Amino acid sequence: MTKQLKVLVIEAHPDEAEMYAGGTAALLADRGAAVKFMSLTNGDAGHHEMSREALKRRRAREAFKAADLLSVLDYEILDNHDGELFSDLPLRKAVLRAICRWRADIVITFHDECEGHFDNRVAARVVREAVDFCTNDNVVDLVPALTQAPICLRMTDYGAIPTHKHDIVVDVTDSIERKLRACAAHATQFLEFSPYERGFLNEAPKEGDWASERPFVLKHWPEFMYAVDGMKPALQAKYGRTAEFAESFDLAGYGRAVSIEDVNALLAV
Repeated sequence: MTKQLKVLVIEAHPDEAEMYAGGTAALLADRGAAVKFMSLTNGDAGHHEMSREALKRRRAREAFKAADLLSVLDYEILDNHDGELFSDLPLRKAVLRAICRWRADIVITFHDECEGHFDNRVAARVVREAVDFCTNDNVVDLVPALTQAPICLRMTDYGAIPTHKHDIVVDVTDSIERKLRACAAHATQFLEFSPYERGFLNEAPKEGDWASERPFVLKHWPEFMYAVDGMKPALQAKYGRTAEFAESFDLAGYGRAVSIEDVNALLAV
């Protein structure tokens, strides 16, 4: 019997796994992988009008709707305040416990040493620190250690674009509609808060108007939807062609030591 591939995407805020890895997550789920998203904050600062308590509840509902669209099996959201994430022992143990409980073969997270959102950098740092202990049976209780460290991949965000390496590139053309719908499901972010902060709230469609949501998301977040020039050599080498839509992952320098070819063969997408 072939072992089911287990994938854990660890982000700082609900909606980031969808935007940066949602297409790949959907493709992996299609081929039978068990995919989980984990947010280390509840996202309760990400709005210009809503209170923290109301916002965290709404963002949780959005996250589970997005997970269903992508066939992601679980979406764990830690109850830490958005904008206040710190790398401490309780957080590291929570991440370590999640990696071991999910029996993760692959962990995807952010870059930890670059510019950008403080929470994102902290999330990545905590993952790197937790992975170092995932084969040690004496660190977290009641969850057996892994027999080998997971493969660790890094997804890009705004701060990581200048240093991100396009090691593993996935053509997500077949899942782009689900990815876009999953992003739009996070209406607080894609239709409200980010448009407000970036000055195009007047262009934002009403939630549920998919015919308007789709082009709106593509217009304002193109760098995380389309295949950018830096991805094209890897796409050509892998598929014998380029693609319109793609996602890119940087093979981290921690976790299980593998080659790019090993990762592409394991993902098989």
